[in-house]
Amino acid sequence: MSRRLEGRKALVTGAATGMGRATAELFARHGAEIILFGLGDAVLDEAAETSGGKAVHGDITDPRAVTRAVDACDGKLDIVVNAAGLMLPDEPETLSDDDWERSFAVNVTGAMQVCRAALPLLRRRGGAIVNIASVGAFNASGRNAAYSAAKAALVSYTRSLAYAHGADGIRANAVAPGWVRTPMSEEEMRAAAAEKGSTPRKEFEALATRIALGRIAEPEEIAACCLFLASDEASFVTGAVLVADGGGRAPVQNRAV
Repeated sequence: MSRRLEGRKALVTGAATGMGRATAELFARHGAEIILFGLGDAVLDEAAETSGGKAVHGDITDPRAVTRAVDACDGKLDIVVNAAGLMLPDEPETLSDDDWERSFAVNVTGAMQVCRAALPLLRRRGGAIVNIASVGAFNASGRNAAYSAAKAALVSYTRSLAYAHGADGIRANAVAPGWVRTPMSEEEMRAAAAEKGSTPRKEFEALATRIALGRIAEPEEIAACCLFLASDEASFVTGAVLVADGGGRAPVQNRAV
């Protein structure tokens, strides 16, 4: 296997589970040195051990924790992947201020704080930022108003980064996944199953019928998108959004299976 990130250092947020962990592990296999930042305690430590990286425990919404994570890079940083995310079920009429603010704090402000702190290091060597957004940024749901709005803001912020820092040799792109098997999506399916008197497995199966490829993504598939955008293969790609939803926005009759 080619080691596409040999000699580079990457900071990955939300790295304890799901897409963040899959990205940290994939990047490590491609030669990158990894700083894993996030919550998760022993789970984050386990992820760091698996990827041969360094764990930094902390909440992405805490500026002091963000500073610790960037300081752990020891003055060298080539790649930032913001995979930390939070989804709180809501409806516009009953959405609380606290839930709105918490969603934006994790999904947008935290990512902004990480990027802002990392930019001086990235500028030294040129580098890549990959922010994990969501197709929710474009396909808003009436039951995820805060999450969809926050992810749309993250896409816009990513484009601002691209245009502001292209001359510094820094590329900034976003990945917009659809449904992925992560702890977050599993919790959503448990909630849906409880509401409908169904089971999480049946809810996932019903969901898959609305996706062109007829299945839910695995975290490793989104990690592969991050690898492309972080690597030299995407050297002329910046300000872009890579949608990876399995054709979730395509008509059902176009399903491949």
